[in-house]
Amino acid sequence: MTTAEEQYRKLEGKQLLEILYRREKDQADRVYLRQMIDRQWRDYSWGEVMDRSRRLAAFLKKHCDAGDRVAIHAKNCADWFVADFAMMLAGMISVPLFPSQSRESMEYVLDHSESRMIFVGGSDNNDNIRDAAKDLPKIAIHRCEIDCDYQIEKIIEENEPLQESPVYEPDQLFTLMYTSGTTGKPKGVMHTWSAVTFAVPNMIRGFGYNENDRFFSYLPLSHAAERILVELHSVYSGTPVHFPESLDTFLEDLQRTRPTMFFSVPRLWGKFKEGVDNKIPPSLQKVLLHIPGINNWLRKKVQKNLGLDKARLLVTGASPISEDLQRWYHRMGLMLADGYGTTENFIYGCITHMGKKPVPGTVGKPFWDCEIRIADNGEILFKSDAIMQGYYLEPEKTAETLKDGYYHTGDRGFVDDDGLLHLTGRLSSSFKTSKGKFVQPSELEKKFGEETILGQICVLGHGSDQPLMIANLSDSGRELPHKKVAEKLRHLLEQVNDSLRPHERIKTLFIAEEEWTPDNELVTPTLKVKRGAIEDRYASWIERDENKGPIVWESDSLAE
Repeated sequence: MTTAEEQYRKLEGKQLLEILYRREKDQADRVYLRQMIDRQWRDYSWGEVMDRSRRLAAFLKKHCDAGDRVAIHAKNCADWFVADFAMMLAGMISVPLFPSQSRESMEYVLDHSESRMIFVGGSDNNDNIRDAAKDLPKIAIHRCEIDCDYQIEKIIEENEPLQESPVYEPDQLFTLMYTSGTTGKPKGVMHTWSAVTFAVPNMIRGFGYNENDRFFSYLPLSHAAERILVELHSVYSGTPVHFPESLDTFLEDLQRTRPTMFFSVPRLWGKFKEGVDNKIPPSLQKVLLHIPGINNWLRKKVQKNLGLDKARLLVTGASPISEDLQRWYHRMGLMLADGYGTTENFIYGCITHMGKKPVPGTVGKPFWDCEIRIADNGEILFKSDAIMQGYYLEPEKTAETLKDGYYHTGDRGFVDDDGLLHLTGRLSSSFKTSKGKFVQPSELEKKFGEETILGQICVLGHGSDQPLMIANLSDSGRELPHKKVAEKLRHLLEQVNDSLRPHERIKTLFIAEEEWTPDNELVTPTLKVKRGAIEDRYASWIERDENKGPIVWESDSLAE
């Protein structure tokens, strides 16, 4: 069997399009994409994917010029890959949008990027994309529910395949990936073809997956991690990709796929555990895990019910995961690893490498030829050939972020004696209480991450005498009687506070009624909490009730 190192040598220096052409020629009949439609897999071979992409590329070249920006707004599907490959073939610059992005944010990105056309598929809010893209020619792809100027199937039927097989200069712009806008307007991250050619083969070197593996794609492909870890990696590794039919069939489709590699965010890992806890109480899990024979039965049952019994690589990212939650997966035989990368460094940062056991509380070690430094103020700096060229049309912000060849992440952390990176929060999110003590909110939030009755959480408290926390209840928390929820929250607060230094102890826990979504602009499309927006939304409530503690309910319906 080919080793990861041998595989890397075959891929080293090859542009993604060169790999596509090779698979088009040598593996035309091999299944590449699998789209669940009406509860059946619709298979697309490498040959069919490239034929569709070439026909779509021929259409794009009739309507746009090389270098034009073309946007895509769709939930994950085979057509997303086809549209992206077509843009590459036609020499266009892709501009992915998040399916859950607000109308204002989409309007800004489309205007800022000067996009000429847009592909439209499944959306979380059809009105938002209809309004945001009202002045652009629209191409309907899988699951599109709004009126469009063109239909992808009609385009493929009416256009001959593009005959050219271009390969681009390394410094040519490949894509504009906009950040999710945690602290302001999204920024257009410019990446060239050289970033792809450098980063993806090196990542595969660390992961070692190949044509015998299976990917399951559900996180938005506009998310840098999903696009790079699944779409781009699948081309280089030859790994088939499976797409669920809908959110309603997500778990069933995951079980049917049984992926060998699965990437998700902490919120879903928490929901997976919550589902297991509802069937097998945590207290019983602890007992069963200490009984020889029964413990293996429990692990296999949990793995199979999640559809992860064949997974050999499980990755969490995008936001911090609690150590307790990560350890729970390890106890269940699922070696969940926390990875760290950003849109700006093409997610070429840190991960637990193949064959190594993930250490909870760390994000592993850097990839090959990736240098990491910790600045005097604790900021994490990266240097590699995967770093962005800069922010599109924003030279001042670029200059603030790229200095002396290093990408300044804005994240704080340290490297331990084993070379493992620990994240301790954002430089900009730390705050000082009225007592003059600094608090790192993300460190406190991790302490509450294991509690299943809580949904989203956010620690605030700039200028207050003690930190405060706002949270909402999870689905299981809303189903419990108020008296039981209140009792669990009081116990949790006491338990966590006992483990904290005096100036870090949470004074008041506010329980909000509303879920935080991209629509109400309290979280980003990648589900990162917008701390400033949370603080603004609840400022008057906090000011009025912060001394009513220890637990304050936003509405009577929650408090009943």
